[in-house]
This record gives sequence, C-alpha cells and structure tokens, in this order.
Amino acid sequence: MPGLVESAILGVVEGLTEYLPVSSTGHLILAGRALGIPDDNAAKSFEIVIQLGAILAVLVHYRRLLSDKLVGVVRREPASLRLLWALGLGFVPVAVMGLLFRGLIKEHLFGLVPVGGALVVGGVLMVAVEWWRRRSGVLGLIGLEHVTPLRGLAIGVGQCLSLWPGASRSMCTIVSGQLVGLSTETAAEFSFLLALPTLGAATLYELWKARHVLVGQTGSLAPLLVGMVVSFFVAWAVIAGFLRYLKSRGLMPFGIYRIVAGGIVLWLALG
Repeated sequence: MPGLVESAILGVVEGLTEYLPVSSTGHLILAGRALGIPDDNAAKSFEIVIQLGAILAVLVHYRRLLSDKLVGVVRREPASLRLLWALGLGFVPVAVMGLLFRGLIKEHLFGLVPVGGALVVGGVLMVAVEWWRRRSGVLGLIGLEHVTPLRGLAIGVGQCLSLWPGASRSMCTIVSGQLVGLSTETAAEFSFLLALPTLGAATLYELWKARHVLVGQTGSLAPLLVGMVVSFFVAWAVIAGFLRYLKSRGLMPFGIYRIVAGGIVLWLALG
C-alpha cells in the first residue's frame, strides 16, 4: 500500500488520465513502478479503488444534466428513457466480461509489456480513425439525443477492449462512438456518463473484495482517501478542459502520444 505522498501522486495521475484517451490504468502502473510501490494485489486494488474520486467528478460536473434526466425518466420522457437504455446497454457487456475474466486480467495483463502493447495498438487505432474522419469530412452527430440504445450497445461492446490495461476505457468508448456516427465531443460526453455505472461498479466491487488487503497493511484508510480526493479535483478540471479542447481539435495528438509512450514502455521492458 502506498504512503500518503505516493497516494497523492497516484491521485494526480488517476485524475489526469481517467477521462483522457491515454489509459489511466497503464499510467498508474507505470507511476507505481517509478515510485517503487510493490506490484502486489494491494497496489492493483488501490489503483482501481481511487477511481471513485474521478467518478464523483463526473457526478458534480454533470449534476444538472443528470438531475434533469432523472426527472425525465420519472416522467417517462422519451429522450431521457432512451439515454438510460443506452447507458444500461453500454454497461452490460463490460460488466459480464469483467466478472468472467477479472482474475485472469489482474494476473496476466498488468505487466509492462501488455500495457506498452495496448498503448501502441490504441494509439494506432486513434490515429487511423482520426485520419479517416478528416479525409472523409465526417463530423458526426452532435448531442446526446443521438445516442440511441443500439449505439449505446455498440459503444459498450467496444468498451470491453478497455479491460486490457493500457487500452483506455475513454479511448475505447470515444472511438466506438465516432465509428457509430457520433461527433467526438458527443462520444466523449457519453463516455463520461458511461463511466458512472462502469467505473462505479468496478470500484465498489474491488473495494469490497479487497477490503481486508487494502486496510490490513496499514490499518488506515488515509492513503485511499487521499488518492480519491486528489483524483476528484484533478479529474473535475480535466473533464471541463477536455470538452473545450474537443470542440476545436481532434484526438490525433493523443494517438501520437500513446504510440510514443507505448514504444518507450516496450523498449524499457524488453531492452
């Protein structure tokens, strides 16, 4: 279990990378190695649980939208029900895959080579999709009202690829949204909202399963709380800034960054 300073640093890394398409899990693994934190089950669980801060950042940022949609669901408004169905269908595939393969993923895919490979593959995919969109002039549909249940399910299937550490949940959902006809900004907004059930379920499940390991080593929840609080404030700032960025620019720089970062990780791991 990391100390308070290390927890704060990991909270910054989590907040910066959770909603950017660069892989928070991959960067947390790399940051943990750089800080000398043992690569054990407690560290892996810690990296998952501090996502709670980033989840709360989405709730705060979208509090008005979520409140309106909740009222709309109660009133049976079609647009609100459609978005609810899209979120539900987007969550189911990754929930099933995560429950089936959680153990295998933690055992085999949290190493440097899998993470580096995922960074490179995801970066190449992002660059290819961005190049195709610019060449074809495809802008995509703007507005969450265009996220139908079928599009939500397709994005949810794409989200399953994010179970590979280093792939990035944000990358998988945003690119999937682009491929089903949404604008980059709308795909990103749906990705943020889809994080609520996806990350929320994963975090609470991991917190329950690993509660004795997380608390047992130090006898205190202070490191977890520090990581969560820091990740909350950093992620809140990132969400607003990323959406402003997407209104005028694309994902190409993030794809290039991923390829370079993944190449460095592979070189360090295999060199």
